[in-house]
Amino acid sequence: IPGKKVILKTGNDDPHHLHFPFPLRKENRRERERERMYGYAGVSTKGGEEVDLESGETLYPGLSPGENQLRWGFIRKVYGILAAQLVLTTIVSSVTVLSPAVNDLLRGNSGLLLFLMFLPLVLLWPLYMYQQKHPLNFIFLGLFTMSLSLTVGVSCANTDGKLVLEALILTSAVVSSLTGYTFWASKKGKDFSYLGPILFTSLFVLILTGFIQMFFPLGSVSVAIYGAIGAIIFSGYIVYDTDNLIKRYTYDEYIWASVNLYLDILNLFLSILRMLRQANN
Repeated sequence: IPGKKVILKTGNDDPHHLHFPFPLRKENRRERERERMYGYAGVSTKGGEEVDLESGETLYPGLSPGENQLRWGFIRKVYGILAAQLVLTTIVSSVTVLSPAVNDLLRGNSGLLLFLMFLPLVLLWPLYMYQQKHPLNFIFLGLFTMSLSLTVGVSCANTDGKLVLEALILTSAVVSSLTGYTFWASKKGKDFSYLGPILFTSLFVLILTGFIQMFFPLGSVSVAIYGAIGAIIFSGYIVYDTDNLIKRYTYDEYIWASVNLYLDILNLFLSILRMLRQANN
């Protein structure tokens, strides 16, 4: 019986005491549901110590084993949703690029294209308000992802395929490197919360510059520099939002956490694509 002392009798009736190294768990229904949700898979033994089968390394100093286990489950859930968003974006963008009818419809209708550009901003409000209301949160998340995917598809359709592939490879390399670095730095006790005000101010200036650019177009070199600065800003946001994912988001904010990382990756890709396109011109 787990958690109890067991006495075995041998041939010469010498008692040998065996004690299970893990305690008897008295779980109620709520605890089991929470552990299923956040990735708990039970315990095993290794060298007489309690070992969680699915908990990873300690995310940052001072985190208790139980909290670390739940945090890893939350992180896996967020990255699972993020992966689904990226797959959906790839599919929708590919259809937009490869389908002449869809491509011509979007490029030839400036009103529809403008609507698709502002639709994600409109969907952000109900997405934030209903982020904890299932299944509305996933419905709005799907609509939000699809609307952005169409815009990305139009951008890719107007760019040489070689440049799109280069931007995709560079984005993957940057995201992987920065994510790995943030997890490593967090384990060492580093904190990136100070980046918040800096990145917000930089993003505001970037958006303001883009708005001015609509009325006073910049040259190719200036646009390439604009794209490079945007890539640097969104690279910083990947570090900042990954740090928030590790330390600050609550377990109910998995939708909003995935949305932030998705926007970081998407904007990084578009910034790199803009930079490569203008540099090529």
